[in-house]
Amino acid sequence: MNRSKSIISIAIIVVVCFGVTFMIFSTEPTAEIEGATKKSAMLVETINPELGDFRPIIKASGTVSPSQDIDLSSQVFGEVIFVSEAFMPGNMVRRGDILVKIDPIDFENVLQLRKTELETAQAQLELELGRQEAAAYDYKQSSQSISVENEALLLRKPQLRIAKANVKAAEAQVEQAALNLRRTVIRAPFDAQIISRNANIGFQVDNGDVLGRLVGVKEFWVTLNVPASKIEWLDLNGSGSNAAEVILRNSAWKSTQYRTGKLSRLIGTLSNQTRFAQVLVTVKNPTISQNPEEPYLLIGSFLEASIPARKLEGIVRLDRDFLRKDQTVWLMDDQNKLEVKKVDIGFQDENFAYIQHGLSADSHVITTSLSTVVEGADLRLSNEAEYE
Repeated sequence: MNRSKSIISIAIIVVVCFGVTFMIFSTEPTAEIEGATKKSAMLVETINPELGDFRPIIKASGTVSPSQDIDLSSQVFGEVIFVSEAFMPGNMVRRGDILVKIDPIDFENVLQLRKTELETAQAQLELELGRQEAAAYDYKQSSQSISVENEALLLRKPQLRIAKANVKAAEAQVEQAALNLRRTVIRAPFDAQIISRNANIGFQVDNGDVLGRLVGVKEFWVTLNVPASKIEWLDLNGSGSNAAEVILRNSAWKSTQYRTGKLSRLIGTLSNQTRFAQVLVTVKNPTISQNPEEPYLLIGSFLEASIPARKLEGIVRLDRDFLRKDQTVWLMDDQNKLEVKKVDIGFQDENFAYIQHGLSADSHVITTSLSTVVEGADLRLSNEAEYE
């Protein structure tokens, strides 16, 4: 009896499970595929390029050197008896300032001796003039007829020429002695900065010994290395105040600090290794500043320069970031379609491309970076309303 009840219970459970399973599958929703899709245009931003007259900036770098750089040397021999306090490395001196004195006694004695020799030669000339006058009187009184050669000897003309020559030689000796005496006082030949000093009191100097190094402070040179391809764009026609102004900076200066120079000339050499040409920039009064923010120039320092190129008139300028591969730009045309346009670039500087052909001021240049670039693709501006 119990067994029959168990079988009946199991059968009931099986029937219920089948029923529940049937109800679940019969009420499951049916998945349907919608065939309609909506095509979306790419969202972009655009700008209009600039049309006008521009002066591109050419970047270059180079080093500072003095326009005047000399080794101050002695032109006479002797003992140094005076050294100026200004004759110290780093000091500024003016043209004509006395830097060193050499013992002048020997040179004063030589000058006095040469003056005595000159007086003697002048006296000999005066005596010879008297003898010639006497000889001429005697010859006139004698009424003799002799040859021209003998007449010159009789009138003592060769002796007169010798006496005059002796006077000129003595005068030259005096001038030389006076010059040597002046050379015992060594002066600054121009406004300069002292770089080094080798002379001290008691120092025995000989002709040609170097006493120190001086560099002129009126003007420094900056020799810049410019790519050979950029040379034709430099404005080298100006001179003086009309020369192109160059902005000079150094990495050690503050971002607000700079110096200005004038583009002077093309040096005319081309490096075989780098293929860079050299141009010269002049900087006036490099060690003097009227502006506290204007730094001094140091000889040998490395500078970065911004050189204005020749003026480009009536040309389109575009930010280089929007120049694409193979000298192309992406445009949005009148039908809001993508156009890949090849352009003719006349010049590029650090920030801009200057385009001769292919763009106008009305062109809509795409500034957005696109992952997929397909000619004719649909576009829409970022400020337009979203598609429905």
